[in-house]
Amino acid sequence: MATGSATPNPPAPPAGPPTQKVSDVIASFRPSRRFKPGDPKTSVTSLDFDDTGELAIVARDDDTLQIYNCKEGKHAKELKSQKYGVHLARFSHHAQSIIYASTKVDNAIRFLSTHDNSYIRYFKGHEAPVTSIALCPSSDSFISCSQDDTVRIWNLQSPNYQGLLRLYGGYLAAYDPSATVIAIGSKKTHSILLYDIRLYDKPPFATFDMTDMELQFLGSEETDWTKLEFTNDGKSLVVATTGSGHFVLDAFSGELTHFCYRKSGYSGRLPPSQVPKNFGETAREGNSQALGQGDVCVTPDGQFLISGSADEGLLVWDISKAPTANNYLEPMEHLPGIGKVAVVGYNPRTNLLASADKDFLLWQPDPDLML
Repeated sequence: MATGSATPNPPAPPAGPPTQKVSDVIASFRPSRRFKPGDPKTSVTSLDFDDTGELAIVARDDDTLQIYNCKEGKHAKELKSQKYGVHLARFSHHAQSIIYASTKVDNAIRFLSTHDNSYIRYFKGHEAPVTSIALCPSSDSFISCSQDDTVRIWNLQSPNYQGLLRLYGGYLAAYDPSATVIAIGSKKTHSILLYDIRLYDKPPFATFDMTDMELQFLGSEETDWTKLEFTNDGKSLVVATTGSGHFVLDAFSGELTHFCYRKSGYSGRLPPSQVPKNFGETAREGNSQALGQGDVCVTPDGQFLISGSADEGLLVWDISKAPTANNYLEPMEHLPGIGKVAVVGYNPRTNLLASADKDFLLWQPDPDLML
């Protein structure tokens, strides 16, 4: 049974073709579909697209997974995980299967067939909440980070982890697009470590110290990190924060290229370091903050950073620009939306955006606004 319903507006036009440049349509995105949860207290906590771009999946703090057909602009399926809770749901490269983190009972990662809602495998080992799941772009491997200060490397074909790193505060991870490098971020040490995935048991080949950047741009703000993401060309690494902006680094040197400034600040979700143990057991009992996965994404062409904020709608920065003298970068667009955005993603195959706070929105370019 679908727990979301689309707004009664006319059928949306098809999303722009993959060949249409993002730069031609980025300023014209507007919400075209709105899906409301049955319970207005329910919040979306994570979002992902499958490899084809046809499907989107969101995890919600009512312990359900909702799958949407992006091509048709329709709700497709609901899956329930009442016993274990759900967060950080990610499509695997196999049709109709996903992995996600538990928020109750244990800290296992679950491998689920969405076809018949049956578990394929469990990945057990973490002793505290999982804070990040990153799927390898080219294989069945994936990385998980946890508040137990371990980073684990897994393969979907085995329940046993293939590698283990013990890193203080290493709560965020990302693969580079070549699938040969992993970045692990620790706000507690103000550093990002880069490893050759084939030599993960060796010291990192590079360490980026963020201390001076944070002091310069965030000052005395009480901030945390919410997401790491490489651009698809592998040249830049985004460090999303709960503060007044996000950092864009040169992925090779670690030098700052842009601080993407947002005047109104953060959308308000709990960052990975602050997720309480067994959060899912109390989430429905008046917990004032929902989980999140970072309120930013990068467009597939690597040119634009898109983010939510404390205001309604979306902010867009052109991160392909040459750095300014002081590295500050103001938003080039404020896309008007419906409510604030706590989770956002850009479809990997076509020009379609998805965003969520409590409602789930699909955005498409408005032909009347395109140049």
